[in-house]
Amino acid sequence: MTVPLSILDLAPVSKGQPVRESFEASVALAQLAEEAGYRRVWYAEHHNMPFIASSATSVLIAHIAAHTRTIRLGAGGIMLPNHAPLTIAEQFGTLGILHPGRIDLGLGRAPGSDQATMRALRRDPMSAESFPQDVLELQGYLSGDTRTPGVEATPGKGTNVPLYILGSSMFGAQLAAVLGLPYAFASHFAPAALTDAVALYRREFQPTGQLAEPHVIAGDNVVAADSNEEAQAQFQRTRRHRVASFLLGDRPFTDEEADLLLDSPQGRQIASMLQYTAVGTPEAVKEYLDGFAAHAGADELIVAHQATQADERLRSAALVAEVSGLVSA
Repeated sequence: MTVPLSILDLAPVSKGQPVRESFEASVALAQLAEEAGYRRVWYAEHHNMPFIASSATSVLIAHIAAHTRTIRLGAGGIMLPNHAPLTIAEQFGTLGILHPGRIDLGLGRAPGSDQATMRALRRDPMSAESFPQDVLELQGYLSGDTRTPGVEATPGKGTNVPLYILGSSMFGAQLAAVLGLPYAFASHFAPAALTDAVALYRREFQPTGQLAEPHVIAGDNVVAADSNEEAQAQFQRTRRHRVASFLLGDRPFTDEEADLLLDSPQGRQIASMLQYTAVGTPEAVKEYLDGFAAHAGADELIVAHQATQADERLRSAALVAEVSGLVSA
């Protein structure tokens, strides 16, 4: 690979699968990533989604860190307006102390949920407006240079857990540039502004103590299999699952129903979220990822292995690692 590879894991829950099996699969994926040479594995905060089990992100990171040894683990990301900055500083400060040098903290300002779930989270609809100030407050707690007189994060103070700004718009790119933080673009599900946002970030980046030069992480989806036919079949199952899950919730559906949804205007819009997806044999996937890294101007790629079954995701991760030179074939 022309750039390092990392993994984004949403702890996906397949139809009819117990959530515990999803967590077991996430442990297995992180262990494979560690042995294979991936740089990091991140977990995303989502709520009220029956097919995603990474909602208690810091708890899941702690569990997986206890079952791995060296790989970096982190949030990709914590939706900071859902939380008090002090609480997140304490959570990730705890992780940083228990697993020194291994914890990342990516931050986003989206709710990671729908309007009803926002209310259930006690989130103020205007809380996203204070996201830049909340990032600085959190950064102060983790560095030990608190911006709130008389309040320090214990644990957390002095851990300097590295922060990353996540986004899919020009806002996040500009904020990451002004704060001198790494920028991760969510092109794996929101591809539209990728090149413009990266260009803005690089143009306006201001060096800081955490980061001397801009660092861009771009998200991509991957479905790698031993044959192109199998990869295409897995991708079709992924597209069906994605569209049906968004439009039908947890209601059972047939392949025929899912295909009808895919052909609808709503279905096509949801499927377009997977615009950046590498599908095929390991060699074809590697070629795609190299081209995507150049297109995105990325210093690192974070890939979501998108097959619906855990064993297929593990196989995809292993195949990509082998063909990319992360491990010996």
